[in-house]
Amino acid sequence: MSSRLEETAVPVSLLETTGAPAAAVAPAPASRRAGLRSLPEVRWAALATALFAAGLAARLTHAPGAVAWVFFLACYAAGGWEPGRAGLRALRAKTLDVDLLMVLAAIGAAAVGQVLDGGLLIVIFATSGALEAVATHRTAQAVRGLLDLAPEQATRLDGAGGEQLVDAASLQIGEVILVRPGERIGADGQVLSGSSDVDQATITGEPLPVTKNPGDEVFAGTLNGTGALRVRVGRSASDTVVARIVALVEQASATKARTQLFIEKVEQRYSLAMVTATLLLFVIPLLAGAAFQPTLLRAMTFMIVASPCAVVLATMPPLLAAMANAGRHGVLVKSAVVMEQLGATTRVAFDKTGTLTEGTPRLTGITILPGAGLGEREVLALAAAAENPSEHPLGRAIAAAAHEAGLAIAPADEFTSAPGRGVSALIRGRRVEIGSPAHLLGDQANAGAAALYLEARARVAQLEDGGQTAAVVRVDGTAAALLAIADRTRPAAGPAVARISEVTGAAPVLLTGDNQRAARRLAGQVGIDDVRAGLLPQDKVDAVHDLQARGARVLLVGDGINDAPALAAAHTGVAMGRAGSDLALDTADAVIMRDDLATVPAVITLSRRARRVVTANLIIAAVIITTLATWDLAGHLPLPLGVLGHEGSTVIVGLNGLRLLRTAAWHKANTSGTR
Repeated sequence: MSSRLEETAVPVSLLETTGAPAAAVAPAPASRRAGLRSLPEVRWAALATALFAAGLAARLTHAPGAVAWVFFLACYAAGGWEPGRAGLRALRAKTLDVDLLMVLAAIGAAAVGQVLDGGLLIVIFATSGALEAVATHRTAQAVRGLLDLAPEQATRLDGAGGEQLVDAASLQIGEVILVRPGERIGADGQVLSGSSDVDQATITGEPLPVTKNPGDEVFAGTLNGTGALRVRVGRSASDTVVARIVALVEQASATKARTQLFIEKVEQRYSLAMVTATLLLFVIPLLAGAAFQPTLLRAMTFMIVASPCAVVLATMPPLLAAMANAGRHGVLVKSAVVMEQLGATTRVAFDKTGTLTEGTPRLTGITILPGAGLGEREVLALAAAAENPSEHPLGRAIAAAAHEAGLAIAPADEFTSAPGRGVSALIRGRRVEIGSPAHLLGDQANAGAAALYLEARARVAQLEDGGQTAAVVRVDGTAAALLAIADRTRPAAGPAVARISEVTGAAPVLLTGDNQRAARRLAGQVGIDDVRAGLLPQDKVDAVHDLQARGARVLLVGDGINDAPALAAAHTGVAMGRAGSDLALDTADAVIMRDDLATVPAVITLSRRARRVVTANLIIAAVIITTLATWDLAGHLPLPLGVLGHEGSTVIVGLNGLRLLRTAAWHKANTSGTR
């Protein structure tokens, strides 16, 4: 069982040790659904489950006993051969694990007529292995898909200005490439000439495109806006930030501390003791002259009562019930191991954009400048009409605000767009310009309008100090209004931060690639003091490692590709389901399907309650197993009574764990549960 429930590394090597560029080894994407069907663990688990269901149906319909036995034995073969093989491999390595023990217990159950119990145990194991295989497969596919961000080809410029289309993987440091509007940048490097707005959310998580001018750094895989850029290559393809994200995810997945359920931590000693006792109970009486049949029956009775079925059921049902309950309330927890380790969280770290914020820029305010002679609705209508043809996120935010206000958007004539500066259009005979304050306020101050522009600049400074982006609206050459645009904070962020502080006993940490000013503004709104801004993906991993080196069990909540390495490195990674990238969703241990941050403290508390139920179940199972085993060793335990006691213990612990399925368990976790 340990081989199934431990955290599994991504079984791919996308960065070859030979130094070949990552992009060169990325396989073609395949159908995820077809890929899952191709997994042998899934096929065998599905077959074992179907055979078990058929055997159960045969027994319930009073079919001939041989029919049910055929189905159950076929279930044993389909679901038990893989853990049996794993157990034999462990034996060759001179260890004994629960894989082999479970198979032996199932065989022992069948030997004394309890074939149904053994079949159920086989199905549980096969299903567990299939779930782990699916998680590993999906993570591997997502890591491969990440490499598709970087373009396969780039336009290289020679010394004479000629263009040549080459493989991006072949670019050398110092070469110059041309990035046209709408293209993805082919290499990490520095802008030599040109100006454009670049969407680099995949790398830094910034919600708005960043204006790039000569001297600025750009990253492979980020999306160029409407301007053309000439970029000097600064890193080889195998050393780009995108390639390093892949390497970081693989490394973090491979080196993540092995997390085990309680039964796995004692499996070696328990397995060895049980098998040894069963063999001794069979061999010693035979050597002393005892009859074979009663000796075998006694040994099998001991194996039944001492088998860890009740212990496994003491552990799994509470965790599975908690997983199901969390799933009903919008949190997908990927395994029982994750459900258990969520409760060990002592520190929560948040990404900013798309996690604590909605990830989409919105118009937050309109400031009418003196002498404009226009109202807010008129300014918004003109601005939306001018921005409507634009593909810039700021333009979409302005147009969306106009739609929400119920304003009609007039057609735009003579539309032009200048990267890093803004747009201009003729709206019903009026020239409307929208752009950066540096452009529209920087060259308009004159003696007659000095006071107006000084006031406008002062208000721009106030908006920017508050972490918002300011855009100037100029109508017929006169500055008419300022538009404030920002990524809106999720309404549940503040209460969730406060609740997490109560549950874990420590305030959360903010880890973001956004600038320090925007990060501080958001942190102040939601109640976070520890802010680490301007982080690239590897910096987030370092921050997580730093927190964990200080003894914290870190739960990281993020949504983007740039968060994936840190999600893999954290003790527990949680992704936002609606806005999350495929890589983040597949790398994370749990997914918040409805993007409701209030579920984070709730699922931590639910996990802690599940851990308490597991402890209680283990005590119950241990007492019953010890009592029955002692009775069998010291006296003569009748087989029917042993089976009854064994089955009774499994029923008791199973029902106790299923209490966590109740809706009341979630509500209690959502309203209580301090440390």
